Amino acid sequence: MLSSELGSLLHLASPTLPIGGFSYSQGLESAISNGLINNAQQAKRWIEDHLEGVIANSEAVVWVYLYHAWRAKDVNQIAKWNTWFWASRETSEFRNETEQMGWSLFKLLQDLGWAEQNDLTIFESIKPITLPCVHAFVCSYKDIQVRNGLHIYLFAWLENQVISAMKAIPLGQVAGQKILIELSQTLPNLLEGIIEKSQADDFSLNTFSMQLSILSSRHENQYSRLFRS
Repeated sequence: MLSSELGSLLHLASPTLPIGGFSYSQGLESAISNGLINNAQQAKRWIEDHLEGVIANSEAVVWVYLYHAWRAKDVNQIAKWNTWFWASRETSEFRNETEQMGWSLFKLLQDLGWAEQNDLTIFESIKPITLPCVHAFVCSYKDIQVRNGLHIYLFAWLENQVISAMKAIPLGQVAGQKILIELSQTLPNLLEGIIEKSQADDFSLNTFSMQLSILSSRHENQYSRLFRS
């Protein structure tokens, strides 16, 4: 891997990236509040199920579609998959989350000069802009390989889930690190499966997760909250 690519990956994965990921738990806080998660083992199982059963069958595959659409500057495909992903967010909190983080990353790439004018013109035609759309663009613009870009996207999601569990259960630092290490080791094999799905003609995207949707809806009216989702 080139040092320039590694530097870009580390930048995108940094918790200091100012896009607000730390303020969202993606239903995890609601699951804790409803008594479904009380310890490290249950937290690991919840995060793993979410990653493999939901993210890997929809969001991650859409990220790959968007990456290739940006490489080809295919405006129709960019708009299609950006809109598809936004529409797949079942609750207002999930939609607000991807819009806010997508807009924040877009603002950052403008401020840092990570786009050409024709790229900005494409973004101006897309509303609302979702996080995977902007993240895939940044990886494409910086010539990050698709597997590496997707890997860092999933790792950032995974790390944020672990941090959320540490705050909300709460878990100790060591317990959180054990979950992060164990689940991050599953990412390479998961990535291969996601790439294969993105290349298959007969793969159907699947966002079905009834329990997660219900918990997210409940979180909208939860009495006391640490997180925005």
